Amino acid sequence: MIRDSLRALVHAALQAAQDDGSLPSFELPTVEIQRPKQAEHGDYSTNVALVAAALVRKVDNAKANPRQIAQAIVDHLPPSTILGSTELAGPGFINLRLSDQWLQQQVLATIAAGDSVGNIDRGQGQRWQVEYLSANPTGPVHYGGARNGVLGDALANVLEAAGYSVQREFYINDGGNQFNIFAATLYARYMQQFGHDEPLPDQGYPGDYMIDYAKRIIEQAGDRFVAQPKDEVIQQFKALGREIVLEDLHEEVRAIGIEYDNWFSEQSLYDEGLVEQALDYLDQRGELIRRDGAIWFEASKYPKNEKDEVVVRSNGVPTYLASDIAYHYDKFIRRGFDHVVNVWAVDHQGHVPRMKAMMQAFGLDPERLTILMYDLVKLIRNGQEVKLSKRAGEIITIRDVVDEVGADAVRFNLLTRSPESTLEFDLDLAVAQSNENPVYYVQYSHARICSILARAASEGFDTSELPDNASDILDLLTHPAELALIRKLLELEEQIELAVEKLSPHNLTYYAIELARTFNAFYRDCKVVDAEHPDLSRARLLLSRASRVVLAKVLGLIGVRAPESM
Repeated sequence: MIRDSLRALVHAALQAAQDDGSLPSFELPTVEIQRPKQAEHGDYSTNVALVAAALVRKVDNAKANPRQIAQAIVDHLPPSTILGSTELAGPGFINLRLSDQWLQQQVLATIAAGDSVGNIDRGQGQRWQVEYLSANPTGPVHYGGARNGVLGDALANVLEAAGYSVQREFYINDGGNQFNIFAATLYARYMQQFGHDEPLPDQGYPGDYMIDYAKRIIEQAGDRFVAQPKDEVIQQFKALGREIVLEDLHEEVRAIGIEYDNWFSEQSLYDEGLVEQALDYLDQRGELIRRDGAIWFEASKYPKNEKDEVVVRSNGVPTYLASDIAYHYDKFIRRGFDHVVNVWAVDHQGHVPRMKAMMQAFGLDPERLTILMYDLVKLIRNGQEVKLSKRAGEIITIRDVVDEVGADAVRFNLLTRSPESTLEFDLDLAVAQSNENPVYYVQYSHARICSILARAASEGFDTSELPDNASDILDLLTHPAELALIRKLLELEEQIELAVEKLSPHNLTYYAIELARTFNAFYRDCKVVDAEHPDLSRARLLLSRASRVVLAKVLGLIGVRAPESM
């Protein structure tokens, strides 16, 4: 990364200044490289001279002038093609400007990188799992869940680009009471199709989709369940209903471009004895107690947990926490993931402390489990919020919204805010073909680049191969708009690193908009295809190709198409 190269240069200068006596001996500090708040102050800056001054004072109690230390660092910077100029600022900051010549040559490096452009090796192959959009298999996923899915899926893309080995997982909540209610509702709807007055169970699912599910069972099995005992049929409908819902779920998530590596059943934790195994593991570690006929997890021993939690009720039935414990026992201890990210809605935030306590009870670093919380989505049409109510039978599904505005608009818009922020999705804006629609603006910019390259090819420029003099003609890229575009292209590495640090890819949508805007400014100010200046045209076409590579990459990271025409 550029910052790493600059950090190494500054560190080498500090060492050289100490070696020749320009600076006294002290433990060299970590060199932080930041972007100045104002672009005119340079591409990067460092406050290392201020940090070093404090260290010098500790060594000999002498006063140390940060600006003098900064000057010594600048005087000892080793020769480098990446660094163009430096300047001192304020009490001791060093502003760093990248070399124009080095910037120009990065155009070729970007084209050569192709799909791997911007990738970094932060993860170094660590095994991470991202679990997202997990839901009860009791019906279609309503639109609010789309934010969960898009957030988790884009994060998984970013982690892979940062050098992590990532597994994408859907946790099927098919082991709890909600699924029992679902199966009982399905039975009622099935019997009603044959004229039986079978009422819905308490808190049953009233949506019309349950009637559709019942009809699909009838298509498969006819009336053969009508005469069978109710309890037996409900147990059979668990499997039949689960199969129907999961088939639809696969289609729904594919509608927004999501493919999972693994679908994990909660019921399998019970069927394979993992709940008992995980609780035995905690029991052997002294983490469980018996009280009032029940088995409790001593969560109160751990920070932010005020009370113990029941894991097996007095009637012998495990609680939801028991299956959560077993599931994470499987993730960390059996499957051995280095880190797990669970994407949860904000209304589950009260469960986070006990999940951290669970990690400590396992003897694991709780920081290896991240619970990524996201807030609600408000769907807006004609300036009014569209209410979502699955339990009331009024449900707007992911597929409904994708059919209305397209998967690209869904994914892009749901990533335009940080996860903890409430998000408003304007359906009218999402389909508008105007610059006010961010996904349209970015995709149109990519299509524009493709159109420019196609027009250049029609006018005799070879846009598929690199010119023999490619390295030389890039020196012609001296216009401020050209250099600004190259700088913007080179931000991709930092944007990927930032998304990993925050465990949120929402910054990538803003970067995509800024990159599109910067390219359009370049296209406005610089004539790209100009037969009277062929070498300059070839250089600008190379810059356009590099821009297409980076714009396609960032769109790919957030799961949005990069169209060649619109």
